[in-house]
Amino acid sequence: MLIPRPVAARPVFAWRTSSRPALVRTRVAWDDARLRRATSVRSTIGGSLTLGYAGLPEGASHVVPFMEERAAQGAAVHRTTRTVPWADALEPSGVDLMAVGAPAERIGPLASAHDLVLPFRIELVVPVVPDVAAMRARVSRKERQRVARQRRDLDWALESATDAADFDWFYEHVHLPTMRRRHGPAARSLEREIAFRCVFRRGFLFFLTEGRERIAGMLCLFDPQTRTLTLRLAGVTDGAQAHYGTGAFAGLYVLILEWAATHGVRAVNLSGCEPFLSKGIFQFKRKLHPRVVRPADHFGAKRLLLRVVRDTPAVRDFLVANPVVAETPDGALEAVYFHDDRRPARRDIRWEGTGLSAARTTHLDSFLHGASKEGSPSVSVC
Repeated sequence: MLIPRPVAARPVFAWRTSSRPALVRTRVAWDDARLRRATSVRSTIGGSLTLGYAGLPEGASHVVPFMEERAAQGAAVHRTTRTVPWADALEPSGVDLMAVGAPAERIGPLASAHDLVLPFRIELVVPVVPDVAAMRARVSRKERQRVARQRRDLDWALESATDAADFDWFYEHVHLPTMRRRHGPAARSLEREIAFRCVFRRGFLFFLTEGRERIAGMLCLFDPQTRTLTLRLAGVTDGAQAHYGTGAFAGLYVLILEWAATHGVRAVNLSGCEPFLSKGIFQFKRKLHPRVVRPADHFGAKRLLLRVVRDTPAVRDFLVANPVVAETPDGALEAVYFHDDRRPARRDIRWEGTGLSAARTTHLDSFLHGASKEGSPSVSVC
């Protein structure tokens, strides 16, 4: 393998992901300072809904694409992105539903009783006990039975790989093809050099094998101080849809949890996602009964304000279809479901088994009191 030239991979990775309090404080202060000029996004979806976002640029690459995807349902999306002064970003024109992403200290003064304050991101963490049967029992019964059947019928096994050539093969033939297939031009990933130096060299690379063939892989970072294994990069071989059909991803998660139980791991961090219960990866990982927590890195000190500017049928449809993970006044995390007289709460989008403090259902007529009605002038966001 031709090892990439060292170009400060570790400082860059630490700046992005470190949970050391001093570095987290420095990163959050830097983020707050750069909000003198904020990222401002306006997305028009199918002529029926306009989404707005203001704040840190990470929201434009994480939160906005998710909201667009959930709102569009195949409709055309037209997005414009600008960098403008913070005050201007908070007063978009013609927006129906607004999200603001910033450090918690900036979000607090903006929030009203009719806003939702969400974590900027959430992480899903599985506590580990040194008992393989107990870890297997954490998995939902249906998924557990499916994985057991596939292990028997397809000869599934877990391989731990350590050679640089194994990393090369995983990155080129498993991870990148999967990202391209699932996300297309919007695919995001950890740069190759950083993945090699900061994760592979400090963690574990696992493959799910079917007989002699590698069909899925997971690159994990290990923190020896907390004994936490964090899943960083993943994929199925060649991004092949057939491997999803056999449940290879679920099988890999289950086998890694079993491995963790016998190798002194105290927690498996399944990584993070946006704070919406409707996020597909949230519902998939929920089957492993993780605890939903705020990230320990700089994202844990940031919040997402969600505000309805105009009360329209499309806004109501979006809120009902996408229950959220929100903060309570005392700082706990809870599931929030919306409904109205025509739209029942989507309690089929489950929250149970995730360690959230509770779930509440809110009538939209009450929540949207104060938002302008469709056809009325928009109200200011601040």
